[in-house]
Amino acid sequence: MTTPQYDMSHTLPPHTLTRLAREWLAEDTPNFDPAGLCVGSHEVEAKLLCKTPCSVLAGRPFFTAVFTELSCTVEWAHTEGAQLGPDAVAQTAVVRGPARCVLLGERPALNCLARASGIATRCSQLQSIAREAGWHGHVAGTRKTTPGFRLVEKYAMLVGGVSMHRQDLSGMVMLKDNHIWASGSITQAVRNARSVCGFSSKIEVECGSREEGSEAATAGADIVMLDNFKPQELHAAAQLLKEEFPSVLIEASGGVTPDSLPQYLSPHVDIISLGCITQGCPVVDFSLKPASLQKHQEAPID
Repeated sequence: MTTPQYDMSHTLPPHTLTRLAREWLAEDTPNFDPAGLCVGSHEVEAKLLCKTPCSVLAGRPFFTAVFTELSCTVEWAHTEGAQLGPDAVAQTAVVRGPARCVLLGERPALNCLARASGIATRCSQLQSIAREAGWHGHVAGTRKTTPGFRLVEKYAMLVGGVSMHRQDLSGMVMLKDNHIWASGSITQAVRNARSVCGFSSKIEVECGSREEGSEAATAGADIVMLDNFKPQELHAAAQLLKEEFPSVLIEASGGVTPDSLPQYLSPHVDIISLGCITQGCPVVDFSLKPASLQKHQEAPID
């Protein structure tokens, strides 16, 4: 079970939640809602059902923000970060409001919750693998996020218990192979970056060999990323770099999957970042059903 130590929703500014909710609703209903005529505005109650057992719940603030914009209320049965199940169907929340408004918010709200919960679930699984192996470094995400949806996906990483890594290009300097090629060398690239980012930003350098890692650390990089190393090569290079530069953080990245993660765990590696936290990550199956249909929805389970 993943239960955040803090209320992660406090990291989300209210005005940002409002802005996102309005954008999502406008995207889904840019003008008329012809189907709204069929249902009207009488008060209804709908139950949010999770149909993916043992999932981690994430995204409550976004789900609630969507329905708040539509004058609906949400009553949650589980806290953020709770593990849902093991029943095949778990009632997660109740939404109340005008019928047409509940239906207007249904899809945007479910999209957020399904995506965020899927990411949090994968993060929780990865974190469990690392901790069970006795590794005390940071499992981290990447910037390989869905355009326009990064805040939701980064927030889900927090709920799932892993590091978000940098938020964007402004958050930390990461010098990749193309930056180094354009600068002429790792040393020059680090020097150029430091001249503008000053003391307040860390510099990370993507390296394809131990020698490149040593050059990066000598030049003043704070973090050396050993990119696309095979596990045994990674362990050897990380150990040598840590012996030479004990204060430099070592990150492993490139091709790491949930299945292969244990092979990359090393006392000399501080961070392991995985693109699969967001890319190709399964979603959690949620649905919103009128309260009167709940028994019909759950009947096949008995």
